[in-house]
Amino acid sequence: MTREQVIAEVAGRIPAAGGAVRVAVDGVDGVGKTTFARELAAALRARGRPVVHVSADGFHQVRAVRHRRGRTSPEGFWLDSYDYAALVSAVLAPFGPGGDRRYRSAVHDVATDEVLDLPWVQAPAGAVLVVDGLFLHRDELVAHWDFSIFLTAPFAVTAQRMARRDGTHPDPDHPSMARYVRGQRLYFAACRPWERADLVIDNSDAGRPVPVVEQR
Repeated sequence: MTREQVIAEVAGRIPAAGGAVRVAVDGVDGVGKTTFARELAAALRARGRPVVHVSADGFHQVRAVRHRRGRTSPEGFWLDSYDYAALVSAVLAPFGPGGDRRYRSAVHDVATDEVLDLPWVQAPAGAVLVVDGLFLHRDELVAHWDFSIFLTAPFAVTAQRMARRDGTHPDPDHPSMARYVRGQRLYFAACRPWERADLVIDNSDAGRPVPVVEQR
């Protein structure tokens, strides 16, 4: 299938609900989460469904917390990168059962390290919330998803993509990449996200993603 066909098929799999539906797009740095989430949101809108797209990158911890174990620490990357309590209270709980769908799209600007106080926004009934980000199948978050996707690709591929996007080293075994690669491996060992996801998609070839495992 083409990429467009895969996206359309995934959009057709997203369940309907009277209140809202929460969808996760998880995967390692550079795997293509944000692009996939944007295209999925567009496909859902084309089907007439209201969509809210939020990135977990708007819920980073402040720099002092993220780097408290050291700027190069893989454990710090895995354990301290995100404010999960804020993501739940500002986004996931409002879109959950009994929620009022009033949400904030971010609480932190990772570039400036500024804590944000954005206004609350009201989403319509029946909205599909699409969240892209790292570590979305960890214990603190996994129960909040109504449907979840795990994108996968070898670190050799994702490191090359990160290098083009961020100017990082293209070799995943380079010492400068240890924080990210080893941090992701800690996530894999703790959570096995491919087993928790509803759908696993191999995004090694971004032009032709391949659904490879369906867990539920």
